[in-house]
Amino acid sequence: MNKMPPVVHIVDDDASFRLATARLLQASGCHVAIYESATQLLEKPPSAGPGCILLDIQMPGLDGLQLQDRLGEMGNVLPIVFVTGHGDIPMSVRAIKGGAEEFLCKPVSKERLLQAIGIAVARYEEASAKREQLAALRACLSELTPREREVFEFVIRGKLNKQIAFELGTSMRTIKAHRHAVMDKLRAGSLAELVTVAGQLGFATGSAGGHIASH
Repeated sequence: MNKMPPVVHIVDDDASFRLATARLLQASGCHVAIYESATQLLEKPPSAGPGCILLDIQMPGLDGLQLQDRLGEMGNVLPIVFVTGHGDIPMSVRAIKGGAEEFLCKPVSKERLLQAIGIAVARYEEASAKREQLAALRACLSELTPREREVFEFVIRGKLNKQIAFELGTSMRTIKAHRHAVMDKLRAGSLAELVTVAGQLGFATGSAGGHIASH
Protein backbone atom coordinates (compact mmCIF):
# COMPACT_ATOMS: atom_id res chain seq x y z
CA MET A 1 0.00 0.00 0.00
CA ASN A 2 1.52 3.32 -1.11
CA LYS A 3 1.74 6.07 1.45
CA MET A 4 -0.45 9.07 0.68
CA PRO A 5 1.56 12.23 -0.02
CA PRO A 6 0.81 15.04 2.42
CA VAL A 7 -1.62 17.75 1.40
CA VAL A 8 -0.86 21.32 2.45
CA HIS A 9 -3.99 23.47 2.59
CA ILE A 10 -2.98 27.09 1.91
CA VAL A 11 -5.48 29.64 3.20
CA ASP A 12 -4.41 33.18 2.25
CA ASP A 13 -6.07 36.12 0.51
CA ASP A 14 -2.76 37.10 -1.15
CA ALA A 15 -2.89 35.48 -4.60
CA SER A 16 0.83 35.92 -5.28
CA PHE A 17 1.73 34.22 -1.99
CA ARG A 18 -0.68 31.35 -2.64
CA LEU A 19 0.75 30.72 -6.09
CA ALA A 20 4.41 30.99 -5.12
CA THR A 21 3.95 28.80 -2.06
CA ALA A 22 1.95 26.21 -4.00
CA ARG A 23 4.72 25.94 -6.61
CA LEU A 24 7.36 25.59 -3.91
CA LEU A 25 5.48 22.86 -2.08
CA GLN A 26 4.59 20.94 -5.24
CA ALA A 27 8.26 20.97 -6.24
CA SER A 28 9.02 19.51 -2.80
CA GLY A 29 6.62 16.58 -3.29
CA CYS A 30 3.54 17.90 -1.51
CA HIS A 31 0.03 18.03 -2.84
CA VAL A 32 -1.55 21.45 -2.43
CA ALA A 33 -5.08 22.79 -1.99
CA ILE A 34 -5.57 26.56 -2.07
CA TYR A 35 -8.28 28.75 -0.57
CA GLU A 36 -8.80 32.48 -0.96
CA SER A 37 -10.58 32.78 2.38
CA ALA A 38 -11.46 31.01 5.60
CA THR A 39 -15.04 30.72 4.39
CA GLN A 40 -13.94 28.88 1.26
CA LEU A 41 -12.15 26.26 3.34
CA LEU A 42 -15.15 25.86 5.64
CA GLU A 43 -17.41 25.26 2.66
CA LYS A 44 -15.37 22.14 1.91
CA PRO A 45 -13.37 21.15 5.01
CA PRO A 46 -10.19 19.12 4.42
CA SER A 47 -10.69 15.37 4.40
CA ALA A 48 -8.69 13.02 6.59
CA GLY A 49 -5.16 12.33 5.45
CA PRO A 50 -1.59 13.45 6.12
CA GLY A 51 -0.91 17.14 5.81
CA CYS A 52 -1.36 20.49 7.50
CA ILE A 53 -2.99 23.90 7.10
CA LEU A 54 -0.89 26.92 6.16
CA LEU A 55 -2.94 29.84 7.45
CA ASP A 56 -2.79 33.62 7.19
CA ILE A 57 -4.04 35.82 10.03
CA GLN A 58 -5.62 38.91 8.49
CA MET A 59 -8.16 38.04 5.80
CA PRO A 60 -11.54 39.46 4.77
CA GLY A 61 -14.41 37.90 6.69
CA LEU A 62 -13.21 35.31 9.18
CA ASP A 63 -9.59 35.88 10.12
CA GLY A 64 -7.06 33.10 10.70
CA LEU A 65 -7.50 32.93 14.46
CA GLN A 66 -11.29 32.73 14.09
CA LEU A 67 -10.86 29.95 11.55
CA GLN A 68 -8.56 28.13 13.95
CA ASP A 69 -11.28 28.32 16.61
CA ARG A 70 -13.96 27.14 14.17
CA LEU A 71 -11.85 24.20 13.01
CA GLY A 72 -11.19 23.23 16.61
CA GLU A 73 -14.94 23.14 17.25
CA MET A 74 -15.32 20.90 14.19
CA GLY A 75 -12.74 18.42 15.48
CA ASN A 76 -10.02 19.28 12.98
CA VAL A 77 -6.92 17.11 13.42
CA LEU A 78 -4.67 18.81 10.86
CA PRO A 79 -1.82 20.83 12.43
CA ILE A 80 -1.92 24.54 11.67
CA VAL A 81 1.11 26.61 10.67
CA PHE A 82 0.43 30.35 10.70
CA VAL A 83 2.29 32.47 8.13
CA THR A 84 1.41 36.13 8.34
CA GLY A 85 2.69 39.56 7.49
CA HIS A 86 0.70 41.17 10.29
CA GLY A 87 1.58 39.15 13.36
CA ASP A 88 2.39 40.32 16.86
CA ILE A 89 3.19 38.66 20.16
CA PRO A 90 -0.41 38.52 21.48
CA MET A 91 -1.53 36.92 18.21
CA SER A 92 1.25 34.36 18.28
CA VAL A 93 0.51 33.49 21.92
CA ARG A 94 -3.18 33.02 21.15
CA ALA A 95 -2.39 30.90 18.09
CA ILE A 96 0.02 28.62 19.93
CA LYS A 97 -2.34 28.29 22.91
CA GLY A 98 -5.02 27.33 20.40
CA GLY A 99 -2.86 24.44 19.26
CA ALA A 100 -0.98 25.94 16.29
CA GLU A 101 2.18 24.08 15.36
CA GLU A 102 4.14 27.19 14.37
CA PHE A 103 3.77 30.94 13.92
CA LEU A 104 5.91 32.42 11.13
CA CYS A 105 6.19 35.98 9.89
CA LYS A 106 6.40 36.92 6.22
CA PRO A 107 8.71 36.99 4.45
CA VAL A 108 9.77 33.48 5.48
CA SER A 109 12.65 31.60 3.89
CA LYS A 110 12.03 28.50 1.81
CA GLU A 111 14.06 26.41 4.26
CA ARG A 112 12.17 27.65 7.34
CA LEU A 113 8.79 27.15 5.68
CA LEU A 114 9.58 23.62 4.53
CA GLN A 115 10.98 22.78 7.96
CA ALA A 116 7.82 23.97 9.72
CA ILE A 117 5.59 22.06 7.30
CA GLY A 118 7.72 18.92 7.66
CA ILE A 119 7.43 19.06 11.44
CA ALA A 120 3.67 19.66 11.22
CA VAL A 121 3.15 16.70 8.87
CA ALA A 122 5.28 14.47 11.10
CA ARG A 123 3.20 15.57 14.10
CA TYR A 124 0.02 14.67 12.22
CA GLU A 125 1.33 11.22 11.34
CA GLU A 126 2.41 10.59 14.93
CA ALA A 127 -0.98 11.66 16.29
CA SER A 128 -2.76 9.63 13.60
CA ALA A 129 -0.83 6.51 14.56
CA LYS A 130 -1.80 7.03 18.19
CA ARG A 131 -5.47 7.47 17.26
CA GLU A 132 -5.38 4.25 15.22
CA GLN A 133 -3.70 2.39 18.07
CA LEU A 134 -6.28 3.64 20.56
CA ALA A 135 -9.13 2.66 18.25
CA ALA A 136 -7.66 -0.84 17.95
CA LEU A 137 -7.33 -1.12 21.74
CA ARG A 138 -10.93 0.00 22.23
CA ALA A 139 -12.04 -2.62 19.72
CA CYS A 140 -10.15 -5.27 21.70
CA LEU A 141 -11.68 -4.01 24.95
CA SER A 142 -15.16 -4.33 23.46
CA GLU A 143 -14.50 -8.06 22.94
CA LEU A 144 -14.37 -8.66 26.71
CA THR A 145 -17.43 -10.22 28.30
CA PRO A 146 -18.94 -8.34 31.27
CA ARG A 147 -17.23 -10.73 33.70
CA GLU A 148 -13.89 -10.46 31.90
CA ARG A 149 -14.22 -6.68 32.09
CA GLU A 150 -14.70 -6.93 35.86
CA VAL A 151 -11.64 -9.17 36.21
CA PHE A 152 -9.62 -6.81 33.99
CA GLU A 153 -10.45 -3.83 36.19
CA PHE A 154 -9.57 -5.73 39.36
CA VAL A 155 -6.26 -6.95 37.92
CA ILE A 156 -5.06 -3.53 36.79
CA ARG A 157 -5.83 -2.14 40.25
CA GLY A 158 -3.42 -4.66 41.72
CA LYS A 159 -5.83 -7.23 43.14
CA LEU A 160 -4.67 -10.82 43.70
CA ASN A 161 -6.55 -13.68 42.06
CA LYS A 162 -7.82 -14.84 45.43
CA GLN A 163 -9.06 -11.33 46.23
CA ILE A 164 -10.86 -11.11 42.90
CA ALA A 165 -12.38 -14.56 43.41
CA PHE A 166 -13.68 -13.47 46.81
CA GLU A 167 -15.08 -10.19 45.44
CA LEU A 168 -16.87 -11.97 42.59
CA GLY A 169 -17.92 -15.02 44.58
CA THR A 170 -16.19 -17.56 42.36
CA SER A 171 -13.13 -19.82 42.35
CA MET A 172 -9.51 -18.88 41.71
CA ARG A 173 -9.49 -21.35 38.82
CA THR A 174 -12.32 -19.42 37.15
CA ILE A 175 -10.54 -16.12 37.74
CA LYS A 176 -7.34 -17.50 36.20
CA ALA A 177 -9.33 -18.55 33.12
CA HIS A 178 -10.91 -15.10 32.83
CA ARG A 179 -7.55 -13.48 33.34
CA HIS A 180 -6.01 -15.56 30.57
CA ALA A 181 -8.85 -14.56 28.24
CA VAL A 182 -8.34 -10.88 29.11
CA MET A 183 -4.62 -11.09 28.34
CA ASP A 184 -5.35 -12.86 25.05
CA LYS A 185 -8.08 -10.48 23.86
CA LEU A 186 -6.08 -7.36 24.76
CA ARG A 187 -2.97 -8.88 23.17
CA ALA A 188 -0.92 -8.37 26.32
CA GLY A 189 2.07 -10.67 26.69
CA SER A 190 2.65 -9.75 30.31
CA LEU A 191 1.01 -8.05 33.24
CA ALA A 192 3.12 -4.96 32.64
CA GLU A 193 1.81 -4.78 29.07
CA LEU A 194 -1.76 -5.15 30.32
CA VAL A 195 -1.27 -2.24 32.69
CA THR A 196 0.20 -0.16 29.86
CA VAL A 197 -2.83 -0.96 27.70
CA ALA A 198 -5.15 0.00 30.55
CA GLY A 199 -3.36 3.32 30.97
CA GLN A 200 -3.70 4.06 27.24
CA LEU A 201 -7.42 3.34 27.52
CA GLY A 202 -7.74 5.79 30.40
CA PHE A 203 -8.16 3.34 33.29
CA ALA A 204 -6.67 4.06 36.70
CA THR A 205 -4.05 1.42 37.43
CA GLY A 206 -1.98 0.15 40.34
CA SER A 207 -2.61 -0.41 44.02
CA ALA A 208 -2.04 2.03 46.84
CA GLY A 209 1.50 0.75 47.20
CA GLY A 210 2.17 1.12 43.50
CA HIS A 211 2.59 -2.63 42.89
CA ILE A 212 0.61 -4.81 40.51
CA ALA A 213 -0.17 -8.28 41.78
CA SER A 214 0.46 -11.27 39.53
CA HIS A 215 -1.18 -14.01 41.52
